[in-house]
Amino acid sequence: MRLIALLVLVTPGIIAVYGIKLIRDTLFGEFHDVFFHIAIQGLLGVVFVIGGLAFIGGFILHRDKKRNLTKGRFKQNKEPK
Repeated sequence: MRLIALLVLVTPGIIAVYGIKLIRDTLFGEFHDVFFHIAIQGLLGVVFVIGGLAFIGGFILHRDKKRNLTKGRFKQNKEPK
């Protein structure tokens, strides 16, 4: 079970690292032939970084909420207003 959790966290991490590489290559003007334009390469790099970090953050938040480690910060009120 821990191996599956590790793989679930490593895959978006690798995608985020590749996004950082795409952003760096865009800033230094190194164009990859897969993309049609250098701006698309940079934009996709930003999407990869934000998406990877959001997935990892959401995974950690979900795990902490399940183990009651958030100190009630994210509890939802069930009372009707």
